[in-house]
Amino acid sequence: MHTLIVTSHPNPDALTHAVAARIRDGITSAHPAATVEMADLASEGFDPRFTQADLDGHQRRQPFPHDVLAEQSRLDRADTLVLVFPVYWWAMPAQLKGWIDRVFSNGWAYDDSSGRVEKKLSRLQVHLVGLGGADQRTWTKRGYETAMKTQIDTGIFDYCGAPVVSSTLLLEVDTIAPDAYLEASAALGRAIAAR
Repeated sequence: MHTLIVTSHPNPDALTHAVAARIRDGITSAHPAATVEMADLASEGFDPRFTQADLDGHQRRQPFPHDVLAEQSRLDRADTLVLVFPVYWWAMPAQLKGWIDRVFSNGWAYDDSSGRVEKKLSRLQVHLVGLGGADQRTWTKRGYETAMKTQIDTGIFDYCGAPVVSSTLLLEVDTIAPDAYLEASAALGRAIAAR
């Protein structure tokens, strides 16, 4: 089992990074032979801008840019992908969305050249962990849980054939002590390892 955990938060001391580390620790404690690779898009300086070079790759006029190919290689090594991200304006951070826009590209994640979509990532199990400041009542009232499943689970990963095994929301992260979230994250890591 090889897991790629991807985070996008500019502060290395943020709860987002602590949650990702606890998920990693949960995986490796439950499955000592498992390997985990951490991808910190902010500290690595991943450029989320979809450029003409990305479009040319998408349209198969030239190979994808080197940074996209490197990220696709990371994903090719993994059988499990975990995205850990703060929720900004009811969505994932722009850098993480740009990573998806650029990396989950035509010809690699899916292929629509025949007039129908060939889903190419069915081997990749996905786990989503969003950290939000609002309480459960607000999330339910505003419909974010449904929006998250539609936009991310269906709109991105189902389109590529990658099953979303779990979608976890850690809420009220600005007002509740982090210990409960960290323990829940370690438990999530153990559950991921048990699959």
